[in-house]
Amino acid sequence: MPLSFQGHTVVVTGAGGGLGRSYCLLYGSRGANVVVNDFNQEAAQKVVDEIRLAGGNAVVNNSSVTDGGAVIKTAVETFGTVTILINNAGILQDKGFRNMSDKEWDQIQEVHLKGAFSCTKAAWPIFRKQKFGRIVNTASAAGLFGNFGQANYSAAKMGLVAFTKSLSREGAKYNIHSIAIAPIAASAMTATIMPPEMLEHFKPEYVAPLVAAVTHPDGVDGNGRVFVLGAGYVSEIRWERSRGAIFRTDASFTPSAVKARWKEITDFTSPEYPQNMTDGNIVEKLEKAKSLFRNPQASPEVRFDGKTVIITGAGAGLGRAYALMYGRLGANVVVNDVSEKGATTVAEEVKKAGGKAVAVICSAEEGEGIVKAALDNFGTVHVLIANAGILRDKSFTAMNEAEWDSVIAVHLRGTYQCAKAVWPIFQKQKFGRILTTSSGVGIYGNFGQTNYTTAKAAIIGLTKTLAIEGKKYNILVNVIAPSAGTAMTMTICLISWLQLWATSQVQVCAPIVLRWANGAHHEVDNEDTSGGLFEVSGGWAAQVRWQLAGGHGFSVKKTLTPEDIKAKWPKITDFDDGRTSNPSSAQEGMEPLVANFSNKGEDEEAASDHDPEDSQLVKDAKKDVPEPTEFSYSERDVILYNLGIGATEKELQWTFEGDEDFAALPTFGVIPQFGASSGVPLDFLPNFNPAKLLHGEQYLSIKAPIPTSGELVNEARLLEVLDKNKAATVTAIVTTKDKHTGKVIFENQSTLVIRGSGGFGGKTKGSDRGAATALNVPPKRTPDAVIEEKTSGSQAALYRLSGDYNPLHIQPEFAAVGGFDRPILHGLCFMGISGKHVLKTFGPFKDIKVRFASSVYPGETLVTEMWKEGEKVIFQTKVKERGTIVLTSAAATLLDAGTKAKL
Repeated sequence: MPLSFQGHTVVVTGAGGGLGRSYCLLYGSRGANVVVNDFNQEAAQKVVDEIRLAGGNAVVNNSSVTDGGAVIKTAVETFGTVTILINNAGILQDKGFRNMSDKEWDQIQEVHLKGAFSCTKAAWPIFRKQKFGRIVNTASAAGLFGNFGQANYSAAKMGLVAFTKSLSREGAKYNIHSIAIAPIAASAMTATIMPPEMLEHFKPEYVAPLVAAVTHPDGVDGNGRVFVLGAGYVSEIRWERSRGAIFRTDASFTPSAVKARWKEITDFTSPEYPQNMTDGNIVEKLEKAKSLFRNPQASPEVRFDGKTVIITGAGAGLGRAYALMYGRLGANVVVNDVSEKGATTVAEEVKKAGGKAVAVICSAEEGEGIVKAALDNFGTVHVLIANAGILRDKSFTAMNEAEWDSVIAVHLRGTYQCAKAVWPIFQKQKFGRILTTSSGVGIYGNFGQTNYTTAKAAIIGLTKTLAIEGKKYNILVNVIAPSAGTAMTMTICLISWLQLWATSQVQVCAPIVLRWANGAHHEVDNEDTSGGLFEVSGGWAAQVRWQLAGGHGFSVKKTLTPEDIKAKWPKITDFDDGRTSNPSSAQEGMEPLVANFSNKGEDEEAASDHDPEDSQLVKDAKKDVPEPTEFSYSERDVILYNLGIGATEKELQWTFEGDEDFAALPTFGVIPQFGASSGVPLDFLPNFNPAKLLHGEQYLSIKAPIPTSGELVNEARLLEVLDKNKAATVTAIVTTKDKHTGKVIFENQSTLVIRGSGGFGGKTKGSDRGAATALNVPPKRTPDAVIEEKTSGSQAALYRLSGDYNPLHIQPEFAAVGGFDRPILHGLCFMGISGKHVLKTFGPFKDIKVRFASSVYPGETLVTEMWKEGEKVIFQTKVKERGTIVLTSAAATLLDAGTKAKL
């Protein structure tokens, strides 16, 4: 039965356009009374008129969301009550962190965080009294993963996740459910950061049905949960925690001890999925720490000689522990606290232990003053430990505005102000380390701490964005969620816990000190040293990351409804079907959404060929062959491609059509087939999810001399499908022929991996296709030849003219949305560059195969290492600046193994 909202009153903030408008129209069409809130009265009135014209009931409200009382008052006075609140209002003030003003920071927190608090606070007593209420808070991928140029926005959006989780605990007994969504949808906001061609796929109508489904009394249970959605894709996301490592909490628990066991802390082999801070029996782990043997130490000893460390909130508790440890290990320590007695006492303790310290008495919000003290006393600053905090715990019903504001100010704004003050110094010296402080309750939420949990979660979002922006300047930013006996926790923790925690206050900081230890010596031995989230308590430390369920991709050709969401709810929330992933960036988080762009639905037919070992599923899939596609090109297109993979004006055989040796570089063969290979459907696979598709390998065989112009025909089909139990590998083959003679010019094989689509009982072992399937392991000797080539900053801009127009490779704003600080180079482009290196060194080849391993940025230097083995040249390609391998399992078969190149 259709889900009716007859008798319900829905308040939607920021409803003059985009998502808000879509929500209003859907609720209005299903019988709800709708309050359309927007500061733009004309836009809000248009939405109201649309609802009324369709026979629904709606009213405008133009109040600021920070005046939640006025927003909810309109609902009560017009319709008698409110049952559903959609906190959707938002603005953007994007800017690089160094150039971000306090106003731009404050405005975002005011609208997103304070607005959600204020509206929810006003609706809460009504919800409690009627024992029903539904709240949807709008987070974002930028909040979950961080995003370049959005430190303010990322902080606010992540804060709403913990706000949701805390509300879900407090509201459960009153049948008040709170849900967080991280949607991507076309709106006035997203129009400023996304290209039009991408926005077309992110229709708000793909988001609204989930919101309706989780807010209906007979819908689905989303209480306390977070969902990623857009472009027809919907999935739940949750926290995943490593089991971590337990250390003996004695004098041997040092940064060096943690360094020796760092891999255990970050090992997710046997992860946990906590819902509360206490899940995982932390008390038992802390008791176990007491009985362990002395901790082994890494060598050399970690020290901080000559480094200056700022620690806020250092007058007691964890801050004092940090100050004493850093002081003992040789650092200059700036001890900040609002308590003069606390700060001066700790500074004196550091000095008595042989260290150097200065006390700075002020609020953490006075970041510039704290940094000035560091510069005046020690000349510079290398490390910031943002630790200051207060508690104003109270149930949400009893919490007042001042208690909300003060906690947000000290924790979140204080962290922002201190980070902002050190940032230009860190950028200039191309070195800096920031450790921010969240909390277990900031990760999982907690009863009676909506202000504190929101602030602590917002710090996670801020940290992840700072890690992205700081990377190019050697600024590493991480966040810990500590549990320790302090003046703050004394007001809320059980004595049994405090007795355990209090015995190991000093040691609780050691896991994170390790990261700073690496940085202090300009040695980073792990690529994941920035943007990490770590829970620490006494002798236990563990990493926490996101886990995304496989979810479900709905057809983009059909209207999505709340009933569709309800029908697929088990799949949307299934974390046990082998299709999960762990996105760590906005780009990775968006991959399943982008992959769903081409989802035409379960009625689409798949592609052709036959193998006696195939299962019936695959046999049926191979029966239908896609229609051939045509490709025409001229000498101009050949020159563009050659230039796109690095040919220069001095290499006339590749850049001047009048040269007697004018030719296409051999890897031009990947260009004609580009559109055809992506047209082979794959949804015949069980549990097929486009989000789980990876382009693993590319094989090109050159069957005839390459014409410098011509008209070609591409014939695509399925070549092989393998059942890998938890995944399927699919190889599509495209044969490219001369349109007029029928002569085969190229053959391309593209191998894809589709995780979560195995188990259909088909072939498990691939056929031997020679060069297309060879492992191509480099010999254990020095390469026979090495070529370095620095790509141009315009390389991607030039290569895209050969047909791959993905804006990821050209538009900075699009790249930033994807989690990159600048556009990346096409994979087939650096495959072509490496093929050119083989050609120059060993001569023409008749086939080439590569496996894509990582990304390349335009302007980086490619290093192709080559080993000649008979008629085959095995090679691998690295990025010189980062030491990252980008092409593996690669080889080319020479036309004449005995002939040297003449190029």
